Amino acid sequence: FGSLTSDTDSDSIASDITALETALVDLAGSPDSDTLAAAVVTALDEVASGLRSTSSSLQSLRADADTEIASDVDTVNQALATIADLNAAIVAGQARGEATGDLEDQRTTALETISGLMDVNWYTTSTGALQVYTSSGVALVDSSVHELSFDPVAEMTADTVTGGITVGGKDITGDIGSGAIGALLTLRDETLPAVQDELDELATGLIEALNAVSNTGTAAPPSTTLTGTTEVAASDGFSASGTTRIALVDDDGALVSYADLDLSAYDTVGDLVTALDAIDGVDASIDADGRLTLSSTVAGAGIAIGTLDGETFDGETFSEAFGLGDVVTGTGAADIRVDAALLADSTRLPTAILDETATATGDLAITSGASTLADAYAELFSASTDFAAAGTLSARSSDFAGYASSIVSGVATRASNAASALTTAETIESNLASTISSASGVNLDEETARISDYQTLYSAAAQVIQTVDEMFATLLDMVDQAM
Repeated sequence: FGSLTSDTDSDSIASDITALETALVDLAGSPDSDTLAAAVVTALDEVASGLRSTSSSLQSLRADADTEIASDVDTVNQALATIADLNAAIVAGQARGEATGDLEDQRTTALETISGLMDVNWYTTSTGALQVYTSSGVALVDSSVHELSFDPVAEMTADTVTGGITVGGKDITGDIGSGAIGALLTLRDETLPAVQDELDELATGLIEALNAVSNTGTAAPPSTTLTGTTEVAASDGFSASGTTRIALVDDDGALVSYADLDLSAYDTVGDLVTALDAIDGVDASIDADGRLTLSSTVAGAGIAIGTLDGETFDGETFSEAFGLGDVVTGTGAADIRVDAALLADSTRLPTAILDETATATGDLAITSGASTLADAYAELFSASTDFAAAGTLSARSSDFAGYASSIVSGVATRASNAASALTTAETIESNLASTISSASGVNLDEETARISDYQTLYSAAAQVIQTVDEMFATLLDMVDQAM
């Protein structure tokens, strides 16, 4: 994500958006500059690349968590098997009246391993066997071992449905609320997806806003071929009203010809394509990918689209509905991209608007120096946009750079809180370990001093015994002499 200081950190998503805003403001000042148009496309590509890269990193982290869960499940299963083996040895040893302290210590170590990975309950039976259960009572070790099962995913994407942990076919994922596995599950299924949702909200906001503006305009000079981004089929129903103008304009911006289409006259997309193809100088079709394509057959003339009073699907203009003027494509942060044709040729960036008052051949229909569209792009980034609630962010109205900063700030806060919680937990664990050690552990210094004391006492006792033995021997001699 970069740091919170987006004004100085060139790796920040927010700083990339700010750089794009700056490039658009520069273009608004000189809308006929090919150099500034190229700078806008480069800055836009940086934003899209940054969002894709961050999204990919999130999914990589989710994949890492998924892999670690699989490893930890194997560790739990090994510890469960160890407990079962030690149970058998302890029960048999206690039945024979043998000391089993060392075996019980080993079993406790195995139980501690499991407890560090997931929350469990346990108790010791009258025979000395240890039984282990999940927090909801699913047996892991009773008279036998019930292993955990988990299948990691082969590839992680934002749409991947992750697997749960089962025991004997029963899903116990919800039983695991703490330990390393619990943390990894939370990270994989809640924390990281929440950030992905926030990135997607930012990405879709950018896609919709930029394309809404770009589809109202045209490149100057206009492109000879326009290919939509919306997938359609000839049989799709078409319901629209109003009028859309399809104009052929030469490289100097002069009108060559035009045709106005009454959108209410067509019932299917196929009907519309047929009407478009019937316009002199225009070749219209649906390509193999299901995209509407318009091409000029007039040398030296490109195609410009104007909306007189026409709207189509869900209130979108004709150009917007088919994506004929889209500058960015994608459905979210994972696949947001600058249109391939625009990336290859920045002069295709729509910076002008078709003049609807130009109706005679030779009339100036496109003015390359007009700043109307470039101003509209710049205003997108200085004005506030409404964002829906996503991840941990509530619904809000913010500019794009501000929303990006909110994402970074939220992640930083969660990371800081997690670090503080870890420090607290480690302190508690250390204190508990010290308490247990004081109660049951061995202090080598104290034991060494005690051994020294015992040695001294043993030597003194030996001397006393030796003296008493000598006294008894003398006494017996005296008795023998008296007799």
